[in-house]
Amino acid sequence: MQDSLNTARNTLLAPAELDDNAIQRALGGLMRPSIDSADLYFQLRRREGWSLEDGIVKSGSAGTEQGVGARAISGEKTGFAYSEELALPALTQACDAAGAIARAGQSHSMQAWRSGQWPRLYEPLDPMASLPDADKIALLEKADAVARAEDPRVTQVQVSLAGLQDTVLVAHSDGSMAGDIRPLVRMNVTVFVEENGKREQAGAGGGARTGYGYFTENTDRVAEFAKEAVRKALVRLHAEEAPAGTMPVVLGPGWPGVLLHEAVGHGLEGDFNRKGSSTYAGRVGQKVASQYCTIVDDGTLAGRRGSLSVDDEGTPSHCTTLIEDGVLVGYMQDKHNAQLMKQQPTGNGRRESFAHLPMPRMTNTYMRPGPHDPREIIESVKDGIYAVNFDGGSVDITSGNFVFSASEAYRIKNGRIGPAIKGATLIGNGPKVLEQVSMVGHDMALDSGIGVCGKDGQSVPVGVGQPTLKVDALTVGGTQG
Repeated sequence: MQDSLNTARNTLLAPAELDDNAIQRALGGLMRPSIDSADLYFQLRRREGWSLEDGIVKSGSAGTEQGVGARAISGEKTGFAYSEELALPALTQACDAAGAIARAGQSHSMQAWRSGQWPRLYEPLDPMASLPDADKIALLEKADAVARAEDPRVTQVQVSLAGLQDTVLVAHSDGSMAGDIRPLVRMNVTVFVEENGKREQAGAGGGARTGYGYFTENTDRVAEFAKEAVRKALVRLHAEEAPAGTMPVVLGPGWPGVLLHEAVGHGLEGDFNRKGSSTYAGRVGQKVASQYCTIVDDGTLAGRRGSLSVDDEGTPSHCTTLIEDGVLVGYMQDKHNAQLMKQQPTGNGRRESFAHLPMPRMTNTYMRPGPHDPREIIESVKDGIYAVNFDGGSVDITSGNFVFSASEAYRIKNGRIGPAIKGATLIGNGPKVLEQVSMVGHDMALDSGIGVCGKDGQSVPVGVGQPTLKVDALTVGGTQG
């Protein structure tokens, strides 16, 4: 990945008339006697967005943001400042502000720069330049046309397309330097259907760390997204009211992994466990789930939305096992929390931008496949529900309690999938739900590339996934008693 480092260095430092020596002097100024470590995070982000509604292009936007964040760490304390200007005076001022948490003193000596090696998970391309603007608009129009041709009950279509290129450079006081060029594209299709005065809506979409060719090369994903949005909306149009009570719940493969992400994943991030605020704090080596549950966070999946060649602290991505055969074996760590917990960073230090502090965050979090056939799992349920897709939800990190709304679900009766239901809300506790997992399918799937994770006001792209799995008893909030 030396080419990405050199490209990032040339893109970010050369126009600002900065060089490695200037960066080293700035970091040296941060390393006062009471400072344990320091880093600088340079970033240039270019993005664009397109939207179409009712066959008309409603908006097209483009923007650029750049800057540098300076961080100094002393024990559990952190000093942080940032500048939107990439120039030596602004960099020096940001470093002085960040280092203000320490008393004045002589600078520590800096080590010579070194760069590591890590696999290339995506090409360092510019998505915005991967397709002419007219062809981008044609993608929007195609999604609209396919959705309308799919069913006469489609009354409205909204399509959005977005592309982003993130160029980052991380310089650390230990002498390490890492650079990364991160592309990202995404398309969303939302449709509205109407029949006999009743209206419903649903959406579908996806994306990856590549160019716009992702939507047209090899597979016609534009048509797939449009047809899937229509299918989901029509399912909701004829859905029955959901039952209420405690019952077996089968979760489908892929996107339902968002429930694991929220109800379990956040509780396995290092900062919550260092502070003792997670229900998983201090439980490494303990059984926290059924024997069929192995959960990993994997930032090394090529081209995936949540993947990173290096994280936002310059640590190469890892595939980190969190729970193995039901036993808690580790947490996701950034450098700061790993140091305080006397552990190793796992490549999970992430930040929304140069204006934000890094913290331990998920990348692609999923459950590994199990031994069961998905049909066998459905057939084992006498009376329950099958949840295929989810809307939003919420979780309390301390207790692990969660509430999730199923956007697509079906009744299971006597081992057979029955009619669609609506208004199903899943209510439970993350650790207890994992203990109730009695069957895990061999059909593990990842989501289509739509995940966005929020934490402490910061949003980052993520991925989720899981196989079909059965939870023996879960509270379902519905309207039928």
